[in-house]
Amino acid sequence: MHLAPLLHLCHLVSPTLPIGMFAYSQGLESAIQQKWVVDEASAQAWIAGLLQHTLSHLDLAVLVRLYRAWQTTNQTQVEYWNSYLYASRESAELRAEDRHLGQTLARLLTTLELPQASIYYQKDTPVCYATVFSLAAVHWHIPLEETLMGYAWSWLENQTMAAVKLIPLGQSAGQRILLTTQAIIPHCVEHSLSLTDADIGFFAPMLAIGSALHETQYSRLFRS
Repeated sequence: MHLAPLLHLCHLVSPTLPIGMFAYSQGLESAIQQKWVVDEASAQAWIAGLLQHTLSHLDLAVLVRLYRAWQTTNQTQVEYWNSYLYASRESAELRAEDRHLGQTLARLLTTLELPQASIYYQKDTPVCYATVFSLAAVHWHIPLEETLMGYAWSWLENQTMAAVKLIPLGQSAGQRILLTTQAIIPHCVEHSLSLTDADIGFFAPMLAIGSALHETQYSRLFRS
């Protein structure tokens, strides 16, 4: 990959990107409250399990299709896969998170180099984070596999930092989780590229239950 696309990818997945991703735990806070996750080992197992069995089977697979749709300027396919991904969110909080991140990223990109992103924060139709992420990747000529790697890494980093705050864990424990779990990202990317349309989707009842329970959790640090 040339340096310019690589730098754009680093920018796009940076934790300093002002879209508010740090405010969401995607059910991890509830999992800790329910004592499903209690220490470094269980946090690593939870995060790695979601990466392998949910992110690679849904988010990354849909991201592949969104990326290719943007490449061919196929707006019909963009809208289809955006709606598919949004409909796959299993709780109100997960839907609200995806919509907020998508609209916030669209607003940010409009102030940078992507005026076409403006339609996604100016209309009421929900836009998913992956939809706008893939638009930026295509615009900045970031290759598909690297786009998927970056998306997965950003998700992994956010989940790990949430675990560090919530359990809590030391910074070294967080780095061990990152080092161990990042090793499966290439496999997850390869798997997502191999899926047919009919294969997309996952079954993760604990994630759905945890996210639903989080809506009424008494004390919370995160919005999901």
